[in-house]
Amino acid sequence: MRERGNGGGYGTRAAEVHGGVQAGGGAALPRGGGAYAEIGRELGVDPGSVSDWVRRAGAAGSDPSADPFQVAEENRGLKRENERLGRENEVLLKAGAFFAGRQP
Repeated sequence: MRERGNGGGYGTRAAEVHGGVQAGGGAALPRGGGAYAEIGRELGVDPGSVSDWVRRAGAAGSDPSADPFQVAEENRGLKRENERLGRENEVLLKAGAFFAGRQP
């Protein structure tokens, strides 16, 4: 039982799963045609579609920047650099104002 009208040819629930699988959610799905058939029946989609979604998710690979610890460390470093650049900018603005007042 397939719903039409959302552009993808399947119901809303299938579209949600499709998006989740493409975003990396396919890793949680067990390999094998039986599992895909069971998931397909549960979602009301063709098991071949589930298999395709998992294959595409695997081909897309994982984003190395998706590690939350690495992202948090990078954010801390960028915040420190931003603060340093802000202090440098203040010094340069004050120096510019000082030397602008000393023109001959």
